Amino acid sequence: MTPAAVARLRNDAGGLVCVAVSDAVAEAFGLPFLEDALDHPAAEDHDLSYDDRSSFSLSVNHRDTDTGITDEDRALTIRALASAAAAPERTDFAAEFRSPGHVSLLRAAPGLLADRRGHTELGIVLAEAADVPSAVVVCEMLDDETGGALSPADAALYAESHGIPYLEGAAIVERLG
Repeated sequence: MTPAAVARLRNDAGGLVCVAVSDAVAEAFGLPFLEDALDHPAAEDHDLSYDDRSSFSLSVNHRDTDTGITDEDRALTIRALASAAAAPERTDFAAEFRSPGHVSLLRAAPGLLADRRGHTELGIVLAEAADVPSAVVVCEMLDDETGGALSPADAALYAESHGIPYLEGAAIVERLG
């Protein structure tokens, strides 16, 4: 993850830049689901249209960042999260990261796609298939005209125009799930 890649996510995708981690990595780091960690009435009685609970955990910055919001700072935090996820048992999470921060962590369901069919779980399934650490960047692509999620057809056009491979989530679920 480079600062230029973070800038591309910010500018071209538009959604919140997050890092999804596997349930095992989240457990090793002691990461809660955010709704369980918050002691505020706003964190109660979620009525999500898409699932029983949000995947959000803590937001973090690496301790070597300044404000944490710059593309350089977020790229450093994301690279450090991937490195930590490669060896979670050897990572002192609180010594390396601080919260709150500017990179939102998402905690995957334990059974991945068998438990939940979200971007978080799909990202971790892809990481496992690629044999890379269980920490992946995800960012919803937004449509500038509607403000909603970018349609799959428009996402495919974006990918084609930028020379990026495009895969439908449903096809990946069918193949790997």
